[in-house]
Amino acid sequence: MAALNVKINDIEFKNPVMTASGTFGYGLEFADLVPLHELGGIIVKGTTLLPREGNDYPRMAEVSAGMLNCVGLQNKGVDYFCSTIYPKVKDIDTHMIVNVSGSSPEDYAECAARIDVLDKIPAIELNISCPNVKDGGMAFGVTCSGAASVVKAVRKRYHKTLIVKLSPNVTDIAEIARACEAEGADSVSLINTLMGMAIDTERRRPKLSINTGGLSGPAVKPVALRMVWQVARAVKIPVIGLGGISNAQDAIEFFMAGATAIEIGTANFIDPTVTIKVKEGINDWLDSHGCSSIHEIIGAINS
Repeated sequence: MAALNVKINDIEFKNPVMTASGTFGYGLEFADLVPLHELGGIIVKGTTLLPREGNDYPRMAEVSAGMLNCVGLQNKGVDYFCSTIYPKVKDIDTHMIVNVSGSSPEDYAECAARIDVLDKIPAIELNISCPNVKDGGMAFGVTCSGAASVVKAVRKRYHKTLIVKLSPNVTDIAEIARACEAEGADSVSLINTLMGMAIDTERRRPKLSINTGGLSGPAVKPVALRMVWQVARAVKIPVIGLGGISNAQDAIEFFMAGATAIEIGTANFIDPTVTIKVKEGINDWLDSHGCSSIHEIIGAINS
C-alpha cells in the first residue's frame, strides 16, 4: 500500500483524488454510491454572490469523446450555501472546497469573504473563466491583468487556501499562472473547459442555447496534460490537474507531468464510482512499480 497523501499549502489531503466542480453536486447527491470519506476532496458546484438562473435549455450536447455544456453557473447564491448547504456537508470526512465565480473582482471578493468564516471549508477554488461584465464580457482568466485583478481582490478578503482554476482558452497559460502566483494564489488548477460548438444540421442551428459551450471529457486530455506540464515548470506553487481523466492511467500521466493532485469531472456522469476506482488504481500502479509514495512520480517525466 503506497502513501497517497499530498499537501496543498497547509492542507493535508489523504489522497490526491478530488471531484471537479459542477460534476458532483455538493457531494450529497453521490453519498449512496460513493464512500465520500475515501475521496481526497470534493469541489462543490460553482457558487456566486447572488442567485443565478443559468442559461436557457438546451445546455448540454454530447460530442465525440466528450460533452459540451453551457449551464451558466446556476446556483442559489452564497448565502443559501452558507445557511442551507453548509450544515449538511460540514461533517463529511473529506475536504469540502467551494468553487467561487463572479462578474467583477468585488463580487468574487465578497463571495469569498462569506465563505472565509465557515470553519469546515479549508479552501476555495476561483473560477476565473467568468466574463468580466465591466470590460466587454471578456473572461477574467484570459489576460494576466484580468486574472491578477481577481486574485488580488480575493486575497485581501480570504485568508485560507486559495486555488485558482485556469482557463485553457489562452495563448500562454504559464504566464497567467505566474500572474496568479504573484498575487498570492496558493495553488492553480487546470484546465477548465475548452470553448467549443456543435451544430444540428437538420435544424441548421447550434445545439446549445447560447451557441457555444465548454468542452470536457477525454477529448481535452492531451491539451490539459500539455498545459499542466507547462504550468508545473513555471510556478513554485502546487498544480492540480484536470481535463479528461477517466482512469488511473490518465491520472498517473498528470502526476508525471507535475500535478500534485487531480480532479475528475465528466467521467462522474458515466460512472459515479470512477473516483474510487481511480484512487485504487493509482495505488495498484505504485505498488506494481515499486513506489512507496505518490511523491515519487510527481513531475517524474523524463524530457
